[in-house]
Amino acid sequence: MTADVSPAPAGGTAAPRRRGGRAYPRYVAGKVAGAAVSLLAVLVTSFFLFRLIPGDPVKYMTGGRPVSAEQLAAYREQFGLDLPLWQQFADYCGKALTGDLGTSYQFNTPVLDKITEALPNTLLLTGTAFVLYTALGVFLGTRSAWRHGRLGDRLHTGLALTLYSIPSFWLGLLLIIVLSVGAGPLPGLFPTGGMESGGEEGFGYVVDVAHHLVLPVMTLVAVEYGQTLLVTRSALLDEMGSDYLTTARAKGLRDDLVRRRHAVPNALLPTVTLVFINLGRTVAGVILVETVFSWPGLGGLFYQALSVPDLPLVQGLFFVFAAAVILMNTLADLIYPLLDPRVGR
Repeated sequence: MTADVSPAPAGGTAAPRRRGGRAYPRYVAGKVAGAAVSLLAVLVTSFFLFRLIPGDPVKYMTGGRPVSAEQLAAYREQFGLDLPLWQQFADYCGKALTGDLGTSYQFNTPVLDKITEALPNTLLLTGTAFVLYTALGVFLGTRSAWRHGRLGDRLHTGLALTLYSIPSFWLGLLLIIVLSVGAGPLPGLFPTGGMESGGEEGFGYVVDVAHHLVLPVMTLVAVEYGQTLLVTRSALLDEMGSDYLTTARAKGLRDDLVRRRHAVPNALLPTVTLVFINLGRTVAGVILVETVFSWPGLGGLFYQALSVPDLPLVQGLFFVFAAAVILMNTLADLIYPLLDPRVGR
């Protein structure tokens, strides 16, 4: 916290005027304003971007049946596609600001209802994976940095780089071939896709869903934990040469305590950024993984909407995905000054 010292009046000494109490509110206001501008930009982008997708949603709604020009015109009028583009944009923005993201062409239901319906499935998949790969990445990244150069560090780093560079959909297909279909003497152990087999209730239903959850979660953890490991390792290596760690060791503290109480907390900022970005992505889901495993979440819904194209559903999902990431980034920025008071001055 800094102090603003004003010139002393004649015959007396001025007391320092502390301004730290106003610095954080100004910092918060700036970050919140930046997030609002970003959301507005996303709202504009989501409307115009997806109108570049080839395809006629009206023809999709007819199911390929031969229809007259009058019927096509009636469909366009029903969904407002006959209006000028600027008027469609004005209607879209006005409704979006009130929480109305439009009506899906293919499902003929409000977009917000479809998102609410699929969101728990996505959070179950990506939330489970997020907890596992964050814990694994931070733990292994900390140990690798503290023992850098040794065999364990080289093995962990090499494996993390290899898995992080593998496309998630390719790894998912590979796991399906090996662990679902079976390869050679290995039998198929897990379902090839979906969220449930059906017909189960109570505890049996929980076990069934967990059984379907194994392969997609394994895919996400294998691909994502490496990034957390590498970021944590790099940040901790930057701290390891600091004087305060040498002082802590000189005081007789055990190496484990020096790492946990001094080095790791001061190396958290880059990891906090990554954790919050990944937390925002749990809402977005992982489109390719959900598609490969036929998981009924937001990612699979987005892929399905793109194939039409179902413009209201695509726009709504894109806005929700981007808003989640922006919100988590803003929260990370607001937490920074609590971890390091130098931030936000």
